Amino acid sequence: MIPFDVYPLLPVKPVKAAGCYLWDDQGTRYLDLYGGHAVISIGHSHPRYVQAINAQVAKLGFYSNSVQNPLQEQLADLLGKLSGYEDYQLFLVNSGAEAVENALKLASFHTGRTKIIAFRNAFHGRTSLALGVTDNPALQAPVNRVHEIIRLPLHDLVALEAALAGEEVAAVIVEGIQGIAGVYPVEDDFLVQARALCERYGTLLVLDEVQSGYGRSGRFFAHQHSGIKADLITIGKGMGNGFPLAGVLIAPHIKPRHGLLGTTFGGNHLACAAGLAVLQVMQEEDLLANSRQVGEYLMHELQRLPVQEVRGRGLMIAIEMDYPVATIRKKLLHDYRIFTGSAARPEVLRILPPLCLSRQQADMFVQALGSVLANKS
Repeated sequence: MIPFDVYPLLPVKPVKAAGCYLWDDQGTRYLDLYGGHAVISIGHSHPRYVQAINAQVAKLGFYSNSVQNPLQEQLADLLGKLSGYEDYQLFLVNSGAEAVENALKLASFHTGRTKIIAFRNAFHGRTSLALGVTDNPALQAPVNRVHEIIRLPLHDLVALEAALAGEEVAAVIVEGIQGIAGVYPVEDDFLVQARALCERYGTLLVLDEVQSGYGRSGRFFAHQHSGIKADLITIGKGMGNGFPLAGVLIAPHIKPRHGLLGTTFGGNHLACAAGLAVLQVMQEEDLLANSRQVGEYLMHELQRLPVQEVRGRGLMIAIEMDYPVATIRKKLLHDYRIFTGSAARPEVLRILPPLCLSRQQADMFVQALGSVLANKS
């Protein structure tokens, strides 16, 4: 038996990592500006994180959600304090796609409605309903096309109100920053107006913060730059720093009942220990401030290079060229030992490093990219 071939693989076999660096099986060190697709939040192999997981698995790695789990309560409490959502509820799952599925299911239960508004160029996951609200027909099997999805242009408030006026919409789902599309921050005024429209028409606002949350934008959640609050917030990726952990933040007006949601592995003891360690390190090392400050510095320095555009927030950055960037990515990897990411648009280089990235490491990348661009044939 062999692994099912789903991704084009880079010619690197990482065997260990620390902070913002990876080492391959030949002992070569790489600077990680991709973070395993925005998953590594506090840095690879952080000592506190490693200790927390080791200590927990030695005691109790797993039991089902049929018993009390004080670690879930501790995680929910600290997450509420650090995010500013202390009065919300937390449902824990394993992946961002699961979080989206459950958030949209909750919205439909709560409103009794069947339609969902999503936006063009959005990506919300690869499971059934999550893929239904994802704007990529190439990923959708026939079974993923049966949902009642209304797809609108992002930032079009006239179209949004017209779609909401039918009073059949359970939820509006929008990313805090459109990530895979090419790192497009959602305009703050649009979120403010969308929040007001959802309230007017009795629709729930779902913020997908799976990639843009957990400090990546310089705030705990990207939508907090606009000052609004969402009814449901999906989280994942950086939440477990590599351990599968995700969740839904649920507004207090959405009431639980037994049987409404369920999960076998979500919120297990080991996952919660990992999640608690991530939040503690984020708090103690002030990684939100580092994400904001180093991100602003990096964007400023990148704008000095001969590129089409630099955009983003915090350490979620796109560098756009007027030509495909595949060759640039290869040269950065092979010649300078730097991991970078791609996007749906081939002209976009995506930067998603651990939130502990230093200015010195940012300078290493800027110098390397500058050299690649200067020698571009």
